[in-house]
Amino acid sequence: MQRQQGFTLIELVVVIIILGILAVVAAPKFINLQSDARVSTLQGMKAALQGANAMVYSKAAIQGKEGTATTSIIIDDKGNADVSDDISANVAFGYIQQNQADLAAILDIDSEEWTIIGAPSVTTKLEGAAIIHPTDLTPSDTAKCWVEYLQSSVKGALPSYHVETSGC
Repeated sequence: MQRQQGFTLIELVVVIIILGILAVVAAPKFINLQSDARVSTLQGMKAALQGANAMVYSKAAIQGKEGTATTSIIIDDKGNADVSDDISANVAFGYIQQNQADLAAILDIDSEEWTIIGAPSVTTKLEGAAIIHPTDLTPSDTAKCWVEYLQSSVKGALPSYHVETSGC
């Protein structure tokens, strides 16, 4: 008489089916790829905003306007003497003002992907800050997924940034 070693085919199939069901039910709870991707995208937007602000401040300093509360600076003069095609932006103490038009122009944001709100109706950590959020998410006090930007309000002070990810 021959001894049986190992599992029968039916036992193997049942175990594989049970493992498959567990994987389908449990995996989304442990692997939230969409949320992680949104958080990383927001961190990238914050870094882009900080980098743009460093360049804008340099341009303001070159033009001698980094100490002015509110002024306009030339971002791109197109390399010619014609001032009618210059690209300018409003700055506060050399940094980007937190209005929608200036943020969109300097960051070159695609309106299909990002929305800028200059005076949001949601509660922000930085009081009075503008927010930049993915267009597919509507910001609310329960769906907090955005970058906050608060312009410099005093000469020599840096602008403030905050990434809110509790609702991503």
